Amino acid sequence: MRGLLTRPLAVLVASAAGMLAVPWLAAPIAAQDAMSHAAKQQVHTGEALYRAACAACHGADGRGTTQALVGFDVPLPDFTDCNFASREPDADWIAIAHQGGPVRGFSRLMPAFGAALTVEELQSVMDYIRTFCGDDDWPRGELNLPRAQVTEKAYPEDELVVTTVFAVEGAGAWMNEFVYEKRFGALNQWEIAVPFGVRERDTGDWTGGMGDIAVGVKRVLFHSLASGTIFSAAAEIILPTGDEDDGFGAGTAIFEPFVALGQILPADAFVQLQAGAEFPFDRGRAEDEGFWRAVLGKTWTEGRWGRAWSPMVELLGSREFSSGAGAEWDVLPQVQVTLSRRQHVMANIGVRVPLNRRDTRQTELWIYLLWDWFDGRLFEGW
Repeated sequence: MRGLLTRPLAVLVASAAGMLAVPWLAAPIAAQDAMSHAAKQQVHTGEALYRAACAACHGADGRGTTQALVGFDVPLPDFTDCNFASREPDADWIAIAHQGGPVRGFSRLMPAFGAALTVEELQSVMDYIRTFCGDDDWPRGELNLPRAQVTEKAYPEDELVVTTVFAVEGAGAWMNEFVYEKRFGALNQWEIAVPFGVRERDTGDWTGGMGDIAVGVKRVLFHSLASGTIFSAAAEIILPTGDEDDGFGAGTAIFEPFVALGQILPADAFVQLQAGAEFPFDRGRAEDEGFWRAVLGKTWTEGRWGRAWSPMVELLGSREFSSGAGAEWDVLPQVQVTLSRRQHVMANIGVRVPLNRRDTRQTELWIYLLWDWFDGRLFEGW
């Protein structure tokens, strides 16, 4: 989830490391003095601090200097590459600069500058670094809100997610879903979802199999960091790969368009909305259906830079379009937590409880493990 050493977090990581190669900036106090002097000489304080502290490694143009000049073999990022520079929120960059590389599982070449620079000064550096990406099409990482169990988020992402659902009452079932998401371009994402699992038959024996595979594409239609809003449209084709008789499939292909909205709220709270419909190719096997989903949550951090906890509540509704059909409502309280120091591996656990028609629907335990693979290998950053 939160940048590699070769990406946003590396920005200030290698910047400070480069300072080690410049004797008069070696000590944090000396760096602070130099930065204070530079700030007085220039109107743009962020630029002055960047040139004093970071340009030795990252270059005045943000593209990075050579390994021969910096004296270490840690790859330096290109800040003009919007594909990585836009993905992470400012808080993750500043955490590394303030606390040093190990706070996010990076190299100790990045020293902690919390004693030399204030958070406000580091933020001014970040504001300047953001200018190296000159393409406003790329949504900022602050809009990448925590992933709920069911509701699709609007932000395009590079993730692997494995979800497991256990029935905790009624007939036994243990279903899983493997989701691979790949971002392409500034605004787009494609994904494939492969469900599989085992369930108990009416006869008491168990059967297993693969469910209906879904392939989809998503595009961001609007995003604004100033308003904290991101809005996307998407469409999926659900293929009839599962065994209908054993309850693993619908028996027909289904077209599912939807829209998704993410909104940042004050005090690190957020809301996410999704609405869409399912249109089966064979209406003799499945009905047209509409669905709507809402998530309300808030993120807390252990200390200022530690593990992030995001409790959420999802409200899930659906209704067949056929005459006389009633809506089904579920509530799904849950909590997401970052597991790795890099915060690119996360887990979520929740309970989905039917609010009506409880005689035919079960309470379920939902668990997922998420790996934001753009931010590093699975076992890096712990």
